[in-house]
Amino acid sequence: ASPAWSRAVESAARIFGTEGDWARTYRPSGRPWRAGERVRLAALGTTLRTLAAEGPDAAYSGSLAQRAAAYLDQSGSPIRLDDLRSHRSDWSEPISTDYRGVTSLSHQPNSCGPIALELLNILRTFEPPARGAFTSRGVTDARWVHLGLEASRVTLAHRDAFLSDPDAMQPGVLEWLLDDSHARDVALAIDPDRAARPTATSLPRGGGTIYLATADRWGGLVSLIESNYAGFGSGLVDPETGIAYQNRGAFFRLDSGHVNALAPRKRTVHTLTPGMLLRDGRAWIAHGSMGGEIQPQVFAQFVSSMVDGGVDLATAVSAPRWAADVERHLGPPELTILEPRFVPEVAEGLEARGHRVSFADPFDSGMGHAHAVEIVHPPQEGGTAPTFAAATDPRSEGLPAAI
Repeated sequence: ASPAWSRAVESAARIFGTEGDWARTYRPSGRPWRAGERVRLAALGTTLRTLAAEGPDAAYSGSLAQRAAAYLDQSGSPIRLDDLRSHRSDWSEPISTDYRGVTSLSHQPNSCGPIALELLNILRTFEPPARGAFTSRGVTDARWVHLGLEASRVTLAHRDAFLSDPDAMQPGVLEWLLDDSHARDVALAIDPDRAARPTATSLPRGGGTIYLATADRWGGLVSLIESNYAGFGSGLVDPETGIAYQNRGAFFRLDSGHVNALAPRKRTVHTLTPGMLLRDGRAWIAHGSMGGEIQPQVFAQFVSSMVDGGVDLATAVSAPRWAADVERHLGPPELTILEPRFVPEVAEGLEARGHRVSFADPFDSGMGHAHAVEIVHPPQEGGTAPTFAAATDPRSEGLPAAI
């Protein structure tokens, strides 16, 4: 392991193993920790020190991998040591689209990046409302919200029908999803005055995700999403290592003829949709959100607020959101959910178009936790450092911080 790796992991080991104050984690008995009570996660601290000493390979081929295989075997999992040793991570190029002169980036499949970019492409075919319609109370134009909801329902159906491990997808599908003529065809099928009947979704709802954006003094940006899924993942925590095991891979079909069917060595689709914006070819904003089904929808609303509305970063992150969501497991995304901070005319305009509107809480956690870092002034030749703006979602317990 490099010295930098070892120092970083050793620092985390001290925090988790001996110095952590965790006010909202839970004891095995179910009683919440009291604010200020010290929690010592000794097993996890030892595991982090193992990683600091042996390097990251310990997790997939070394001592931690051997322990993981033994624990998962006795817990009923089919994962074995050979599975861990044969795991590979791929470096891939981001996919992108142009949204009114700004380059929007996200991940390739098996993420939902293509769906977020497809949604932007569809919205780009319509004339946006005037900049004054983008406010701290959200978009005041019911037509724009209606178009976003209708486009979201179409793209969710495309996600279910076409996305999976890129090696399993039909050739040309990714290019078709991001094609301008395809976006125009979808847009022409959307009635600006009436909500259409949505297609049923074939996948379960997502959850259990965090988002983080960060930047360095040289103007580098990172947009990162991590997910244990199902709130607490699989619910399995190895008492010897303190490792909690995720079940993020649960987004699959058991229909062998479906593109997203479960198969060995296959990475089935997931909802994680990190984003980044470039302006004039230079990094501008790292952004993203947790939120399962609605991640691409939050993605598009944020980009539209920044580009169409020209609002500041904090307003784009905190403004009320809309979402096309499912009412029941595997049902159609027929719900239209609004945070009640929208002006009343938005809900009235949607109901007049046939939407069945329901209201979330004013700052509802279920509407996503979006965060963003903006390079306000990029670094200049001669060593001038960049300046930044950062915003964290008031729906979450995040924190914008400069270190």
